[in-house]
Amino acid sequence: MSQLVETPTREDNCLDLVITNNVDLFSNINVKEQLGTSDHNMVTFEINSKKHIHKGHSKTYNFKKANFIKIKEALNVIDWQKLFHGKNTEDKWNIVKLTLEKYTSHYIPLVNKYKRNRLKPMWLSRKVTKEMKNKKKAFKAFKVDKSEASYKAYRAANKACKNAIRWAKLENEKEIAKESKTNPKRFFRYINSKKPKSENVGSLKSESGLLLTEDQDKAEILNDYFSSVFIKEKPITGDMQFINKYLLIQSDWLTQDKVLQKLNNVNVNKAPGPDGIHPRVLRELCVEICKPLFLIFRDSLLSGIVPEDWRKADVVPIFKKGLKFVPGNYRPVSLTSVAGKVFEGLLRDNIQEFIGRYNVIGKNQHGFMKHRSCQTNLITFYEEVSRSIDQGVAVDVIYLDFAKAFDTVPHKRLLFKLRKIGLDENICSWIENWLKDRVQRVVIKGTFSRWTPVVSGVPQESVIGPILFNLFINDLEIGIESHVSVFADDTKLGKVIQCEQDVTSLQRDLDRLGDWALKWQMKFNVDKCKVMHFGVKNTQVIYTLNGYEC
Repeated sequence: MSQLVETPTREDNCLDLVITNNVDLFSNINVKEQLGTSDHNMVTFEINSKKHIHKGHSKTYNFKKANFIKIKEALNVIDWQKLFHGKNTEDKWNIVKLTLEKYTSHYIPLVNKYKRNRLKPMWLSRKVTKEMKNKKKAFKAFKVDKSEASYKAYRAANKACKNAIRWAKLENEKEIAKESKTNPKRFFRYINSKKPKSENVGSLKSESGLLLTEDQDKAEILNDYFSSVFIKEKPITGDMQFINKYLLIQSDWLTQDKVLQKLNNVNVNKAPGPDGIHPRVLRELCVEICKPLFLIFRDSLLSGIVPEDWRKADVVPIFKKGLKFVPGNYRPVSLTSVAGKVFEGLLRDNIQEFIGRYNVIGKNQHGFMKHRSCQTNLITFYEEVSRSIDQGVAVDVIYLDFAKAFDTVPHKRLLFKLRKIGLDENICSWIENWLKDRVQRVVIKGTFSRWTPVVSGVPQESVIGPILFNLFINDLEIGIESHVSVFADDTKLGKVIQCEQDVTSLQRDLDRLGDWALKWQMKFNVDKCKVMHFGVKNTQVIYTLNGYEC
């Protein structure tokens, strides 16, 4: 073994070492100034190894050099009514998409999309960089003459550098907090920067135990896993036949002005979908493209034709927890067409107005609902639990969780429920076609898997997906005698336990929920279903769900 540091690292002592059995692996070993509050000097060195070059660099728009004025001039002279004459919805959408591609490719240059330099913190300002250079310069001067004056100059430069860094961090955090609502992406990027750094998708193991390191192989195995959770829907039973029960809904929800309003509020920090149309492009050109998009939206609603691009999704795998090489420990985040989501936003607003007018969704659902949240869910439920405990009685609370809830919603059963509550047939038909023939692919660092059919579920990252899920499970609590509190797919079932009949009643409610899940082809994750017993007099009864102990 060899020790490679030859100069002192703390005062006159060499305390910080680099020990290796391969001297040729290291070069440019230097002792530099102190780092932060440490009284040890930094030791820097280079490792002589080949750098892995990723071949799949993707391109992104350089909006700083974009000429939107020229694009607007080109779009303003287009007669969209004439261009759309005799065309169906798919053709109209392709005309708009190709037109935007033509002018954006001409007037917005592309640059290679590289990952942010993780070694460069967000707070590193010009002032901090200047103070760091001054500190480095002062340290070099001190190393040369070793005088008291040069040492004091170095100490002063070191203190100035520390102060500059401290203030830069504070100002950066203030700015991030100020923009947290308008730019949550930056806020969570800062939060994640405080976590241990690791590659998002590392090596993965196949079912045969083979370790996969190539992005293409990883994308394919994740694509296979994400599609494996889909379910094959069983035939509709006799009690699920369609009942014509349309209710009066708002008729002016789809107008050109509302399309313009939605386009003007598009979040430019979001990623584009498979169609490649960037949200920044849609917002910058909102005035120019609101008319053709309005015509497409209206035609799509009336005809029921949903453009193919709106039924595609690029899936980004996000690590959850557990072992990183297990594909099941990643969750899919779907990136879909931004223009399609603009229409979904208009549709969502109309459905919410319909829900509010006719009180369609019960008061116990707190997820994805206006004026309700995780906080209201907790407060209303635990207020009742606390009151019962204060009165000296026992309370049993059962926590329930659906397995892959959003991915397993059966489409025909969902549409039956939408029609049953009286939702307009044009909207129901549009949703039916929006769910039909959906496909998705996994993307890792610009490398794509093959397309895979999506045969069940509602896209959680879509605009209308969450509200469709709420409507699907809305009848979950029918016939339940215990207190129910729901937040999206998480359900709490609670009951005061004073006698054997109360235990029987709570177990009966659990059985009803199990029957509901069986009928509607949903599945409870029994491993995550837990019981919490409150009260000193609680006998801690054992409950079961589908034959399994909670």
